[in-house]
Amino acid sequence: YGENEGEVFLGRSITTHKNVSEATMQQVDAEIRRIIDQQYGLARRLIEENRDKVEAMTHALLEWETLDADQINDIMAGKPPREPKRTTPPASTPADNSPGAAPNAAAPA
Repeated sequence: YGENEGEVFLGRSITTHKNVSEATMQQVDAEIRRIIDQQYGLARRLIEENRDKVEAMTHALLEWETLDADQINDIMAGKPPREPKRTTPPASTPADNSPGAAPNAAAPA
């Protein structure tokens, strides 16, 4: 049982130090690596299988910069995205061009 307090790796806590064997740490690290590799493979497969949708979103984002839920739903349904909804800008308040008042409290030390 070694008490190696070097760099923290997957599955090892920063704040707690427990005495576990090197073999146990290797098993934990191997299991975490397996999970990460499996999920990476799944993510990659999903992106490859839906490449057309990724490309459609890329083009829509280049055209409009942002997408709303309806546009994303269109793309995911295999349809071309509709035009973005026009939103009205918030009502502006008249600008107060007068200089600000001088502070009346001393700055904290």
